[in-house]
Amino acid sequence: MPEKTYDPQEIETRWQALWAGEELYRAEQSTEKPKYYVLEMLPYPSGTLHMGHVRNYSIGDALARYKWMRGFNVLHPMGWDAFGLPAENAAIKNNRHPNEWTRANIAHMKKQHQRFNFSYDWSREVATCDPEYYRWNQWFFLRMFERGIAYRNKALLNWCPQCNTTLANEQVVNGRCWRHEDQVVEQRELEQWFLRITDYADELLSDISKLDGGWPERVLTMQRNWIGRSEGTEVDFTLDDPAAAEPARIRVFTTRVDTIHGATCVILSPGHALVARLCTDAQRAEAKRMVDESKQKDPGDVEKQGFFTGHFASNPYNGEKTPIWVGNFVLMGYGTGAIMAVPAHDQRDFEFCRKYGIPVRPVVKPVDGDLAMEASMAEAFEDYGIAAVAGEFSGLTSGEAKRRMTEKAERQGFGKGAVTFRIKDWGISRQRYWGTPIPIIRCDHCGVVPVPDDQLPVLLPQDINLAAVKGSSPLAQVPEFVNTTCPKCGGPAQRETDTMDTFIDSSWYFYRYCDARNHTEPFGKDIIGYWFPIDQYIGGIEHAILHLIYSRFWTKVMRDLGLISWDEPVTNLFTQGMVIKDGAKMSKSKGNVVDPDIIVDQFGADTCRMFSLFAAPPEKELDWQESGVEGQYRFLGRVYRYFTRNLEKATASTQGLAPTDADRKALRKLHQTIRKVTDDFETRWHFNTSIAAIMELMNELQALEADLTPVSLGECARAVAQMLAPFAPYLAQELWSDLGGDGLVFKQGWPAFSEEFAREDEMEIPLQVNGKLRSRLTVAPGTARDRLESLALDDAKVREWVGDKPVVKVIVVPDKLVNIVVRG
Repeated sequence: MPEKTYDPQEIETRWQALWAGEELYRAEQSTEKPKYYVLEMLPYPSGTLHMGHVRNYSIGDALARYKWMRGFNVLHPMGWDAFGLPAENAAIKNNRHPNEWTRANIAHMKKQHQRFNFSYDWSREVATCDPEYYRWNQWFFLRMFERGIAYRNKALLNWCPQCNTTLANEQVVNGRCWRHEDQVVEQRELEQWFLRITDYADELLSDISKLDGGWPERVLTMQRNWIGRSEGTEVDFTLDDPAAAEPARIRVFTTRVDTIHGATCVILSPGHALVARLCTDAQRAEAKRMVDESKQKDPGDVEKQGFFTGHFASNPYNGEKTPIWVGNFVLMGYGTGAIMAVPAHDQRDFEFCRKYGIPVRPVVKPVDGDLAMEASMAEAFEDYGIAAVAGEFSGLTSGEAKRRMTEKAERQGFGKGAVTFRIKDWGISRQRYWGTPIPIIRCDHCGVVPVPDDQLPVLLPQDINLAAVKGSSPLAQVPEFVNTTCPKCGGPAQRETDTMDTFIDSSWYFYRYCDARNHTEPFGKDIIGYWFPIDQYIGGIEHAILHLIYSRFWTKVMRDLGLISWDEPVTNLFTQGMVIKDGAKMSKSKGNVVDPDIIVDQFGADTCRMFSLFAAPPEKELDWQESGVEGQYRFLGRVYRYFTRNLEKATASTQGLAPTDADRKALRKLHQTIRKVTDDFETRWHFNTSIAAIMELMNELQALEADLTPVSLGECARAVAQMLAPFAPYLAQELWSDLGGDGLVFKQGWPAFSEEFAREDEMEIPLQVNGKLRSRLTVAPGTARDRLESLALDDAKVREWVGDKPVVKVIVVPDKLVNIVVRG
């Protein structure tokens, strides 16, 4: 039969049209099959897919299709993280409403998804800007408000002038806005809504152990560091101010109170409240400079600088007057914003104090050594040891001294044992329009009043001119939205005009997927109980300390609300590598973005998917190469032409035919390939090696083509179509249909391999003499140990290397190697 030309446009658009309207990928709610919930992080509808999206979705899609073929009931949904600042800014720039801009982008990106034939259950699609979705954001907020988890407070907050809104601590990267790398974040004191994520900090940290083995260690380490638990003591130094009726106290946090007798200064953060009181105008200006500089650099990159305020504070343990300094390396966000500097026992303090000539006083000695002399110290002694200069606590081990000194502070009221965290409460207020309205009303008579559940959702007003909004939250300039009636007293009242951080939307969306059309509750408990936890979550490493911490927190809150019974939402997390081009991550600003639509138009969606999976292991960076795309196009064409020209033979009857040597070689290679691809899916996801194995199989089939009979060719053709189904679903379906296969190829069983068929007739065994390769044996697999030893000792090359030397022993590893150990 003549071969056909591979025309991906004709094949792919034909199957796409045939499948249009059919719910091919709809998940069953109740089934006897094992469930598998696989999910890629939902995209922001920016307008078009990029190759990073394609790679991410191709990984998840390959896994979903494989699991279907392995007999699982697969849930593989998709939705849109649709609220956010980019839509609002685009609306202002283009004079379009954010809703219009967002919906148009969703429609285009969904069309792209469908052209790639990603296997999503679109019946569960959600967009976070839908009122039916964000009403449940508001419902969750009200439940948290009732429990005191949501609260309002005045605080010094991060402010991005370009975004014209506040940012959570997690959204500030090296002092700059996470969206605008060139924008230094300012500090402003504002009243904001917060969620008490710190109430869950200990659990967020301890439950990381439940994620070991399923989450990348890099992500777990980033979360541990961001949560940042430190256990120690808070101690009050008393400000030396004879004129004060009641002297002010400077509270410091230390993890090494056993060293406090070696404190030679107290150092305030430049942002500490006492700076304004203690410092001169010139010093306050210098402190402000330090704060501004710290916003522009990573704390580890800032040169340690400081100045003496001219004031002193008393050490509560020995009464010593300790100078008060201001230092740029002391962070307001950690502990109390003030530290005691013990340069003899903290390297950071040592470097600062040596620079400014502040005394270094050793007070802890090694367990098996002597107390250091200040002049001889080249670096701090930071280990635990014996308290040597500690008054009544001298002679105690560091651990025991810490315990007793903390007890004294608590008894005498100048301190206490404390645990501090780097993570701070989540500030969720945003002074922007395109987000979830916060369901709170302010009444002069009743105060802060929550919106009743039966009045949800609080809808965003649609009639708003964002381009005309200046200087405040956009919603504050819409009287029809602001002015309302108090639910308690019926009097005039005003709505909250801030909107929620869009990370609220993405903290629980994967629960809504399971019950997306529920109009009476966020989700049904039984429905969620079937699908959760998520079996496999796929997304970028950049979400390690934003989305992934927030979603873990949200799950624990929902558990405490009685909505769910588990502690963690995700069993397995996979972080794929970035797609780079010309040595840099693809981005519009760098001008190196590759439009997937162009690749699809030229080479087909299957080729684009195959390249994204073949070019590198999925956890590694993928370097975009046009030649690699063309290589995958040629390979798919070769597969198509091979089986179309051999279609008649592949579909012929095998009755009365005996397998030839060529058939046996082809079947051996086939079963080895099935074993390899199966192992890649089950263990390491190296789809690049899976595709390479299929390529090797095709090379073998082409080499044997003239001698193959229907005995092997039909089985090989069907198995190749099945193995290609997760990677190139259009071509796989075309081949399956041509071969007379029924239904959808990805709903067929995964091909099974036989170890017997996969076993080689012959294999090479390396022969070593004293561990060095000297020859090789060709033997049948499973050759007995004594036979291998005999053959090795009789090998001519081995005899040449052994000569007259006595053989000490012969090490035989069946099917692997023989090593002859000789003396001399």
